[in-house]
Amino acid sequence: MSSDLDVSLMIIVALLPLSAGMVVLQVNPYHALAIRGILGAIAALVYAVLGAADVSLTEALMGTMLAITLYAVAVRSSMVLRLGVLQEAIDTLPEDTTSMPLGQLIEQFRAISKKRFMRLELVPFPDEAALEHALAEKSVHAICVPALSKPEKLPLHTSIRLQHLYDMIKTELSASISSLSYDPAQ
Repeated sequence: MSSDLDVSLMIIVALLPLSAGMVVLQVNPYHALAIRGILGAIAALVYAVLGAADVSLTEALMGTMLAITLYAVAVRSSMVLRLGVLQEAIDTLPEDTTSMPLGQLIEQFRAISKKRFMRLELVPFPDEAALEHALAEKSVHAICVPALSKPEKLPLHTSIRLQHLYDMIKTELSASISSLSYDPAQ
């Protein structure tokens, strides 16, 4: 009887580093949260089997349920791509946004951010100077302005201030809508 319990306990305890490794290696933050919940449940089970019911209950309630809830809120609020655009450009978008370059760009940004488990937030600004200032002040991650050179070829220009976002968007954005530049805030 005792050896059966020892073997069961060893198997359960072996799941702790396995699930911890899975949390660390997870790309999707929501999957990592789910696996973190499993890790907490396994830890609570180990404590319960070892006779520490109070520690088990604390781990289940605080370490798992409360932590997962708080992490979920933090992950959701941090997974935002803030794109600064001109207010007049947003106001002039027709119902079918894909008929205009800015609408196509916004749809591509939405697709890219959705694939990366992010949400796109459009931040309107009254003029290009305000857009540039917002990028420099780090209140947006990227700005999109009408292109100054050869607007008939590429009608828009997008400046991105974060290297990882620039690398991600550069590989997935259609080159026929907007030119891209990496512009780290001064």
